[in-house]
Amino acid sequence: MRVLQLIDSLNAGGAERVAVNYASVLASRLEGSYLCATREEGLLMESISKDVGYLFLNKRKTIDLAAIKRLNTFLKQNNIDVIHAHATSFFLATLIKILNPNLVLVWHDHYGNSEFLESRPRYVLKKCSKWFNHIITVNAKLESWAIANLSTASVTYLPNFAQVDSNEPQTILKGVFGKRIVCLANLRPQKDHLNLLKAFQLVLKKHADWTLHLVGKDFQDHYASRIKGYISKNNLKQSAFIYGSCSDIHHVLNQSDIGVLASQSEGLPVSLLEYGLSKLPVVATDVGDCHKVISTEEEGLLVEPKHSEALAQAITAYIENAELRNVAAENLNAKVLSEFSETGVIDALITIYNSNKP
Repeated sequence: MRVLQLIDSLNAGGAERVAVNYASVLASRLEGSYLCATREEGLLMESISKDVGYLFLNKRKTIDLAAIKRLNTFLKQNNIDVIHAHATSFFLATLIKILNPNLVLVWHDHYGNSEFLESRPRYVLKKCSKWFNHIITVNAKLESWAIANLSTASVTYLPNFAQVDSNEPQTILKGVFGKRIVCLANLRPQKDHLNLLKAFQLVLKKHADWTLHLVGKDFQDHYASRIKGYISKNNLKQSAFIYGSCSDIHHVLNQSDIGVLASQSEGLPVSLLEYGLSKLPVVATDVGDCHKVISTEEEGLLVEPKHSEALAQAITAYIENAELRNVAAENLNAKVLSEFSETGVIDALITIYNSNKP
């Protein structure tokens, strides 16, 4: 079997990491594993296995005939059986499926605003879903939504998994060793960095030597400007730092002491699993499927979204109790290794591919 992972970009986001992880792991499990970035390359180029066949389309518009032709030619030249389209790449995948009716099309829904599904645009997606052979979702809410709203008979919730990268260390975090809080999240409104900064201000009142490190793509937009403005206005430039995207995530996390997510909405965040693999104690908001990763206080602390006081209290609890955070870090690491492992997810994924073959 030959499978192509289709993704719009290779920026360091959750869906992008999953696509790259799948392509790299499947290279040793299938006859052929391929990856296509449709619109933009990025940092995750460094993480693609050398055994993965790669194509960059440089797609410039919604219906780009030249890009469609290049992708279609690539599929035929490599005898690809399955196209696994991630997130918004479903539209291009549908056009390809129309041209190749025997191709198996699996769509992977990574929608991050799963707390606000009632306002999700669905018209085009529903039309395209008639062509999907199978839908994979990253949490149970998205699975239920797909069953109720889309036209695909087969839908499966498949949890994300994370891998420890082996990229060359290059990012050096600022601040005092042993007193660093890290947030691994692209600068998007749903990640609610502003709520995290408000909570961090409360933490600083008692623990002024701790620092906050924001790692994730800076889109240079209004939301990013608000974050930078808040840091400047509240005199946090010596305590809160923005790094942009980093390719050496494992190295970044090894320099950190507490992992945090302040999101208003999530699927199942890959960064949460990466914290667990790196043995970090975690404070996160109780959104999406975070509760499936952190199901007890012995595995981490969950708080309400948009509640800076609760977030600050949880972070402070870990700062003031090293034993508490060490126990949580060990337990979360064991949970991630046992329940969100690469082997279990990939076995289930291959079963999905095989069950949809003509």
